Amino acid sequence: MNDLEDSTIPEIQRTNLANVVLLLKSVGITDLLNFDFITSIAAMLSVGNSIFYRPKDRQVQADNAWMNFHVGNVGDHIALLKVYNSWKETKFSTQWCYENYIQVRSMKKARDIRDQLEGRLERVGIDLTSNVNDLEAIKKSIISGFFPHSARLQKNGAYRTVKHPQTGYIHPSSGLSQVLPRWVVYHELVLTTKEYMRQVTELKPEWLVEVAPHYYQLKDVEDSSSKKMPRGIGLASSK
Repeated sequence: MNDLEDSTIPEIQRTNLANVVLLLKSVGITDLLNFDFITSIAAMLSVGNSIFYRPKDRQVQADNAWMNFHVGNVGDHIALLKVYNSWKETKFSTQWCYENYIQVRSMKKARDIRDQLEGRLERVGIDLTSNVNDLEAIKKSIISGFFPHSARLQKNGAYRTVKHPQTGYIHPSSGLSQVLPRWVVYHELVLTTKEYMRQVTELKPEWLVEVAPHYYQLKDVEDSSSKKMPRGIGLASSK
């Protein structure tokens, strides 16, 4: 016991990054040191789906609190960013978490992960910049990391990824599950009764060519954008 460290070394410092490096290389990202990583949002995604809780005797109140972070159909990634920034503005108040039906332990874990990510960025000399009001820039940053996870709406209400076609549906827990945007980017796929996309954000198809020209060509988005959607589908599509 005397030979053990006073505290456990953070996992991000113990994890083998070979797979991550090879993945980035395979999709055309060669300048890893200057690659723009997102901290706020990345930390919240790392916590998983344990941010909100919904007690049986206060389901309506919990749902209303959840909806407040999704006002304007901003997408799940921006909603997570709003949760973290709102918590930060209250000086990481535990009472605020209780009032908004948010797991305190999960938020503290997200804060710890963010601090680790921030430290890693500073170590490799990446400047930390932020503009929480520029939602388009934030969404483009998300797409620059998750561009293989872009998908477009089909006539049957399902989504199909642009490259290497795979079918999925927006998870019911998403703030966009009733909106069905024409184009989306998602964080992960989970298989339950269907193949569901978790943590979804709407995008404009031209952004794919802009942020990932090594992966997408103009024809990839033009062919899809030109297809007419049936009435009632894609009403919330980007303009």
